[in-house]
Amino acid sequence: MSETAPPEPLRKRNHPRAQAARERRLAEARAAGIDAAFVSDLVDRFYEAIRTDAVLGPVFDRHITDWPPHLARMKAFWRSILHNSGEFSGNPMQRHGAVHEASPLGQAEFARWLTLFYATVRTLGAERGLDPAAARQVSERARMIADSLLTGIATREHGLAAARAGDNLPRP
Repeated sequence: MSETAPPEPLRKRNHPRAQAARERRLAEARAAGIDAAFVSDLVDRFYEAIRTDAVLGPVFDRHITDWPPHLARMKAFWRSILHNSGEFSGNPMQRHGAVHEASPLGQAEFARWLTLFYATVRTLGAERGLDPAAARQVSERARMIADSLLTGIATREHGLAAARAGDNLPRP
């Protein structure tokens, strides 16, 4: 019996096609004005709004004790989302599920999160002359994430009947 090498993982980080796709996505994002500086400013301003928000501020205060590492992690997350950089590793669903157990997260909290996110994108986009289509794309990604997290939390609690939990979240 001859031994064969196991197949390479489909999502291998340095696979030439994956690398080419990352570079293409990054070039498209930069061309649209969504560069690393935009992501950094977006995260800083968004979490500044979160921290002073009457609804979300207390939730975040209970769960984040050291803000600089959290902001650095969120910047890596959003670069991964918007640039396809592949630099973020983690399990947001697991993290938000744990937060939910201590500080319940539902439709109202995710809707508020999106409202603040959309406002931050609009303000920053206007300041930077970002194409409205590019700003909308950033906001749509945020909505998909909020929908996914809310749906994940709801299905853990209520089963498949809650599989469309994020349908009523605000849209950009």
